[in-house]
Amino acid sequence: MVLAKPGTVKAPTKFLASLYILTKEEGGRHSGFGENYRPQIYVRTADVTVVLKFPEAVEDHSMQVMPGDNVEMECELVHPTPLEAGQRFSIREGGKTVGTGLVTRILE
Repeated sequence: MVLAKPGTVKAPTKFLASLYILTKEEGGRHSGFGENYRPQIYVRTADVTVVLKFPEAVEDHSMQVMPGDNVEMECELVHPTPLEAGQRFSIREGGKTVGTGLVTRILE
């Protein structure tokens, strides 16, 4: 929930984010993932499912994101959620944090 003056906060569904995927030693994933990976992001006090895709500028959409990678991805939320550029969030899978992210640009 967000308490704000009406019309002052937007709830986008698509944004560009800079992500860091935790390594196995850091408590993250043991294996990589590809496009259309559907984890949850924990933003403020909400867990929201997100679909991760490579930006259109990336030519090879079949590549894998491996633990320890820093990558920029397009994120599409299944439910509109209030976000702002510069806001941080955690990527969660099965109740544990597997990565961190920073909203770099709101798309829709």
